[in-house]
Amino acid sequence: MQSQTNASFHKRDIDTYLQTFKRFPITLADGNGARVRDVEGKEYIDMLAGIAVNNLGHCHPRVVRAVQEQAATLMHISNFYTSEPQVRLAERLTSLSGMKRIFFSNSGAESVEGAIKVARKYAHKNGRGGTIISFEGSFHGRTLATIATGKEAMQKGFEPIPTGFKKIPHGDMDEVRRACDQETAAIIIEPVQGEGGIRVADKAFLQDLRKHCDEHNIVLIFDEIQCGIARTGKLFAKDNYDIQPDVMTLAKGLGSGVPIGAFLSNEKVGDAIDFGDHGTTFGGNPLVCAAGLATLEVIEEENLTEAAVQKGQWIREQFAALNHPDIKDIRGLGLMIGIEFAWETKPLVTLMLEHGLLANATAGNVLRLVPPLTITEADLHQAMAIMKKTIESYTTSHA
Repeated sequence: MQSQTNASFHKRDIDTYLQTFKRFPITLADGNGARVRDVEGKEYIDMLAGIAVNNLGHCHPRVVRAVQEQAATLMHISNFYTSEPQVRLAERLTSLSGMKRIFFSNSGAESVEGAIKVARKYAHKNGRGGTIISFEGSFHGRTLATIATGKEAMQKGFEPIPTGFKKIPHGDMDEVRRACDQETAAIIIEPVQGEGGIRVADKAFLQDLRKHCDEHNIVLIFDEIQCGIARTGKLFAKDNYDIQPDVMTLAKGLGSGVPIGAFLSNEKVGDAIDFGDHGTTFGGNPLVCAAGLATLEVIEEENLTEAAVQKGQWIREQFAALNHPDIKDIRGLGLMIGIEFAWETKPLVTLMLEHGLLANATAGNVLRLVPPLTITEADLHQAMAIMKKTIESYTTSHA
């Protein structure tokens, strides 16, 4: 029998898996709530939640039961037919969002790809070109089309990059106006940038953006893959801004760990799609939709939007009270929090891992915290104690 240690699994992973992830050398075995254990029995408080996926924590009993029951009934049928879970989840999400149409995918990147396609089809039917405008600091996925919207570093080595994309500075309406012309099909933006360092969009800017798109018949796409599904203290981040986009993408927290994504659209944009214009084999199958339904039910019944507001405020207050000279900014909405330091945060995250806490470094010098919305007060206090201790020891040793 092979050794069941972190080191042995790490070596086997390096020997077989395509080396696209520079993984931490631990292998997680089980989880419950906001806690996980590795194969050697060490326990960690999870302040990353699978990168804002496990909004209900690990193995929430309602989701586990829904998946088990659906797996014993009907898992996959293809989209040549409908299933009750898919119809119910489609009705629920369109009703909650105020959107008219929905399409289920398998991931966030697929959701963005679908949003781009429907936006271009609408634009072409209305005499416009197909250019998609995105913003600096954005992250919309890892497919060829979605990396065309993001950082140049992610495009290197994958040329030729698809054409029809334009990237502009974030938050500047003058730049938006200069960039838009008759070739512009859509503008895509994250209400809260995730990989970009937890940067919250200005409300006035988003409202001006909505007005500009209305005036010029440009499709406005909100990417809520990371900031959606109660993460920011509203079920959808758009509701913090009193703005209705034309298209909205979802994934991550929608299925509590099962691979499900979606994009929703209003009627005018959705009606531009014709039979055969888009499709998916696995997207929205009965199993993942059952998980999505259970997720939404728990969010509502446990009032997790309000929990995200209260817990997120407490975390930000705790960091503010540190008065640490190396903390340059504390920002976020709900339980989507970024702590910007004066130095790179990856070594800090590694040290936190050694002390039993999972977190993430993003945008170079930002500590990203996106814990389960269900995290208990006791776990929050312990997590904060670990972070305070780790930050102090790190800064002392690097003074």
